[in-house]
Amino acid sequence: MLLSPPVRGGVVALCAVLLAVCGCSHREKAAEKQTPEKLFKTAKKDLANNNFNGAIKAYEALTARFPFTDEARQARIDLMYAYYRAGENESATDAADTFIRENPTHPRVDYAYYLKGLVDFERTPNAIERLFRADLSQRPPTNARKAFASFKIVVEQYPKSEYAHDALQRMVYLRDRLASYEVHVARYYLKRGAYVAAAQRARGAVEQYDGAPAVKDALAIMIECYDKLGLTPLAAQSREVYAANFSAEVRQSEAVARRSWWKFW
Repeated sequence: MLLSPPVRGGVVALCAVLLAVCGCSHREKAAEKQTPEKLFKTAKKDLANNNFNGAIKAYEALTARFPFTDEARQARIDLMYAYYRAGENESATDAADTFIRENPTHPRVDYAYYLKGLVDFERTPNAIERLFRADLSQRPPTNARKAFASFKIVVEQYPKSEYAHDALQRMVYLRDRLASYEVHVARYYLKRGAYVAAAQRARGAVEQYDGAPAVKDALAIMIECYDKLGLTPLAAQSREVYAANFSAEVRQSEAVARRSWWKFW
């Protein structure tokens, strides 16, 4: 019996679906027969070839089917990285948190904290914000705080870690950004006459992010707020700190201001 073209097309489509299902079933059965060693080698090969989705599937299968093997313990570390490289940020963070919780004394736990920091550190502005060069100092830095906290653990608790130096460099960048945001908020309060709130935010920037360029502005805000509030001892103390840290810059700027504009020496 001859089939009409639409019917023939439906039969072909059905056959294709059946073949795909059979193929998947065959691959799943083949994967079920693999040993922990073979699954681990497959995952490592996919990871080396930047096939992160393939690596994730193999690592997940390994940790699910052979959770207590040496390969599974290593797989949990590699799986964090695979998630991270695949752009699955939430999965990478969850995997790192789980590893930290279950293996607090593991020799590689420093890497879990470092990877958590990387995930939050690299959550960059979206395309529109980059196009218009949005000022990040005016955005609530939730992810920056999380990244700073994770890197701080690496630097302070694991100073000999191979990731400690890079974590410290990233902390410097994050410190400057976080301090700038605190000063931005302090200025907001200052303009509205909320001197207590402004002084508290500025003081927080000084105490938490010592060494950041924004600390200079934070001290200036503290001085102005304490003067407005009539808190003379605190204002005097803030002036002393300001003078001790920035008097050389003040003297230099004053000397430049006194110099005639036509003299370049």
